[in-house]
Amino acid sequence: MKPNRNFELRAHTLTQHRREWSVAAASGLLLFLVGILAPAFFSLANLRDLVLSNVPVLVVAIGMTLIIIAGQIDISVGSQFAIASVMAGVLAKMGLPIPLLALAVAVIGGLMGALNGVLVARFGIPAIVVTLATMISLRDGLRWATEGTWVQNLPEDFQWFGLGQGFGQMGLVLVAVALLVLFAWGMRNVAIGRAIYATGSDREAARLCGINPSAIVFFVFVVGGGLTGLAGLLNSVRFYDIQSNAGVGLEMKAIAAVVVGGTSINGGRGTLVGTLLGVALLGTIGTALTFLGISPFWEKAIQGAIILVAVVLDVAIGKTGERGEGLLVRHS
Repeated sequence: MKPNRNFELRAHTLTQHRREWSVAAASGLLLFLVGILAPAFFSLANLRDLVLSNVPVLVVAIGMTLIIIAGQIDISVGSQFAIASVMAGVLAKMGLPIPLLALAVAVIGGLMGALNGVLVARFGIPAIVVTLATMISLRDGLRWATEGTWVQNLPEDFQWFGLGQGFGQMGLVLVAVALLVLFAWGMRNVAIGRAIYATGSDREAARLCGINPSAIVFFVFVVGGGLTGLAGLLNSVRFYDIQSNAGVGLEMKAIAAVVVGGTSINGGRGTLVGTLLGVALLGTIGTALTFLGISPFWEKAIQGAIILVAVVLDVAIGKTGERGEGLLVRHS
């Protein structure tokens, strides 16, 4: 390989990860400013609460990353999260042990994801239409079934998985980290992970390479639903009661974190490391506003602005990538 081509390939790699570096820099700048203006932000209790409150968001965002990389979208995850949370409480009260409970909520979430997957992959209905419909129907169905009441009188061994608060908090973080590492490794080293990238990048080209794009689309919706179900459980064990309206706005947080973290909204490009950085940045903003004495109602406005900026950057980087690929072809 020619030296100038080596240089161009390295430049192309830096371009691919530019968004991750940008998010990391923005997070560092935000933390620096908050540290100056509100040092209490860095108290151990606040940092612990910040991490724990974003563990479920991260788990949902892992599944959302796969869905968006495959060229799809799922705005029903908030409703799936609520149903999984309520079912976790109901099954716990029935005496189901924690390992089976985790499996059960993952299956419940997977089934809800499968409904979306079938309608999108088999019948070709746009994902935004399908998941908008299921978001509304699942949420209203849960509201009808529970009549708005919370799940109460949970068994003692349900909260923090019966490990006590200290070990239970550590367990939540370890589960999220393990899932992140597992899926990050799989997306790069397992055939189906590469197939997800190929499907989102060019569906027809993927089909010609022997990949079944419809099967991949169905798969990512099922996995996304399963992870959302687990996230519902991880969130529920933190409290004495389970709200029937849990997960409101979760879809926006997950999608924002994924897109801000560098995953292309058009599919085919993205990393879970970027998603982790996106979750950290957006999670920090909400808490930082409180410590800075700014109304928390600004949080969603800021999230929306960040999504808009991220999408604009995605388009710009995509055009830069196309020019870079053209340059590589001319020099090959």
